[in-house]
Order: sequence, then structure tokens, then C-alpha cells
Amino acid sequence: MAAAVEFQHTLAKGASLSGTALHTGARVSLKIQPAPVDHGIKFKRKDLQDEPTIDATIANVKTVERATTIGEGSLRIHTVEHVLSALCALEIDNALVEMDANEPPIGDGSALAYVEAIRKAGVVAQEAPRPIFHVREPISVETKNGSLVIVLPDDEFRISCTQAGPNNRFTQFFSTPITPAIYENEIAPARTFVYYEDVQPLMDKNLIKGGSLENAIVVRGESVLSKEPLRFPDEFVRHKILDMIGDLALFPRAIRGHVVAVKPGHAVNTDLARALARAHERTIAMLPQRNFPAGEGGLDINGVMNILPHRYPFLMVDRIVSFEGETKILGVKSVTINEPFFQGHFPGHPVMPGVLQVEAMAQVASVLMMRISKSASRVGYFMSADGVKFRKPVFPGDTLFIHAELTKSRGNKLAKAMCRCVVNDAVVSEGELMFTFIDQ
Repeated sequence: MAAAVEFQHTLAKGASLSGTALHTGARVSLKIQPAPVDHGIKFKRKDLQDEPTIDATIANVKTVERATTIGEGSLRIHTVEHVLSALCALEIDNALVEMDANEPPIGDGSALAYVEAIRKAGVVAQEAPRPIFHVREPISVETKNGSLVIVLPDDEFRISCTQAGPNNRFTQFFSTPITPAIYENEIAPARTFVYYEDVQPLMDKNLIKGGSLENAIVVRGESVLSKEPLRFPDEFVRHKILDMIGDLALFPRAIRGHVVAVKPGHAVNTDLARALARAHERTIAMLPQRNFPAGEGGLDINGVMNILPHRYPFLMVDRIVSFEGETKILGVKSVTINEPFFQGHFPGHPVMPGVLQVEAMAQVASVLMMRISKSASRVGYFMSADGVKFRKPVFPGDTLFIHAELTKSRGNKLAKAMCRCVVNDAVVSEGELMFTFIDQ
């Protein structure tokens, strides 16, 4: 079993706000509702018959001119990037965004109103792993107008962005990890902006009907027109990062990678989200598919290794003796003096560490859970170990009989099992383990 897992999150209760939409100018009320595990982010149009919903995914992107619009059939939700940005950066995986119009309120042009509403509602962890995509190789997208984005491997989600306006006016650079605290203080307050020469063309296209100096910054020549002073000297590039987070949230997996962007916009942002989705699909397609033998019989070491990804020195199961229906399993671990951990635990008095007995129990339970789900192309992650007791020491020459019984399972992702290790008919360790499975 791997050592750690990130959990999914949702809101503790509903978060409400209302205001004017930027492009349509309509008055709108919005409520972000909690949602169950694996729900993702969905939008619901409360003002339409049957109250249709739509998934906030890259497959549903329709237009990206001055804002990102998602749609399905005749259903449309405009300017989704700010609310998605706040949800993504605050690590909300599951939520239902209810609206009585086709565009969220713009607030003051930033994502601050959404952050404040979410913080007021509260965030709670759920009993399921976050879907995460670890970038393994560079992925890049470039457009004809000079926009370029590249995402590189990294252990965290980071964005480095260069913003340049017409004739390179207000060229700015900002680089930061994206964490909830950093986002709330350094990114969310940054407001949307527009260049004066673009205002009339946007109005001609029936856009920015709700725009004003109260919810947008207007750049005219070298001057900045705003109801209040700039919140940051580099507020423009920070807002570009805000938008990018929202657009990349349409790829519904937490990103572990460093995004480097030059002159980003909604078009290139969503193109990168599509590229990430394609890279993830390729990764899934490359995973080995391992099948389980039929019947109630056990598995020899080759069968075990064909199911579990563990290898020396961390494979703690030698054989599966038997399955009993879909809830019970019995495995065996022969403990020999050749185990590498005996060199340090302890010289002159070799004793099998209790944590490795727990690991052995978890591996046996994982085999049972993956057998039920008929898929072994996954890795098990510990979520909790409760009521663990170590009753007798385990020495070289002992044979562990490892019993596991599933007491709870949710689909093929979450399981809880009562486990015990037995030597010579005596229980040497036991505990209740909760674990989950994610794609390799």
C-alpha cells in the first residue's frame, strides 16, 4: 500500500451570492451546493424547465471569446472561469452551482466574492481520493497570435505567467505555487481588465452589458481607469493566472505540474486543458490490465505479483490460500531471516515490525477488493488504520496467516476491512483498515 492520499472535498453547506453578470448584464442569484463523492463540478439552470444540469468539463466548452462558455444542446453557461477558479484553487472537487440565469455574477471583477462565500460555508473532506494527474513529460500549446503555454513535471501545481498587452503595454510576470492560502490572498483579489480600444468592439458584439468601472479595470493608453487603485502593481498578470486556473479546472483532475504561460487567454488555456485530457487518456491506455482467475481457489506468488504492483523488498504476501465469496480472503507470508528489515529491527533480536504486519494485511485486503472490481491496474492507498493491536511478536521462521474480511465498500474505490495476522492459531496483530484505489 502507498503511504498517503489526498481526499476529495465539498462544501459543508450551501454558499450563496448574487449580482450582475458581466456580459449579459442580467441580475443573477447563484448558490454553490455540497455534492457527493465523484460528482465533480456541475452547473444547474434553475430558471429553465426541468432545471437542466451540465458538467464543467472541457468536452462541453463551446466558445472562448473574452470568457469561457460551456454548453450542451441548447443549454449555455457563460463566463464560468471565475467560479471554477475559486472552486479549483480552494480544492473543492464536488459541488453543484445553481443559477437563475445563464451567467454567474461578476462581483467586483475578481474571484474574491466566491472565495468569501466558500470560506463562510466551510470545506469538508470526503472519504474518497482526489483524482490527480501527475505531468510526466512536457505538454505545450501555441496559437497563431503568439500565446504559448507549457506544463512541465512538478510535485505541486505552479503557474509562471507573462502578460503583455497590445504593443507590449503593461508587460508583467508572476510565478507562484497554487495553494488555497496563496490563491485567497494573492490571486483571487485580482480584477478583470480591458483595453479601451477593445470596449466598442465588445459592445458591438453584444458583450460587457454589465461592465463598469466597479467590476473591471479599463486601460487607456498608459493610464488605468478604475473605481479604486490597483490592488497589486502586477494585478493584470495575477488576473490572467486566476482565469487560467478556472479554465484548467475544466480538466477535472488536480494537476501536479508547472504551467509556464506567455500571453495566455481563454482559447489557449482551454486548448491546454484538452491536451492534458489527451495525455491522461494515453496514460490510462498504457496501464497493464491484469485479470483474476475464476473460481474460489487461491493464487501462487506469480498470481499475486500479477495483481499487486509491489515488489521486493515490499511485497508482504507469498500466496493467497483462498477466497470465500466476495467478502473474505486468506493470505500467507513466510517470515524468514533473509527479510531485509531484520538487519536493523533488531540486531541480535530479530522481530518483524508491526507496521509491516499492517502492510501485509492491507495488501491481502487489496487483492480481495481488486478481485471484486475485476481490475488490478490500480494502486491501493491507506486512508486510516483503526483499533490496531499488536498482541505477540513475530520472529523469523513464523508463518503469518493473514485474514481479511470486507465490512464496507463503495463502488470500486473505497473499502474497509477487518484484518488479523495469525501465527500458530494465535492472533499476533489485528485492526480495521480503510483504503482506497486510484489509477496508477
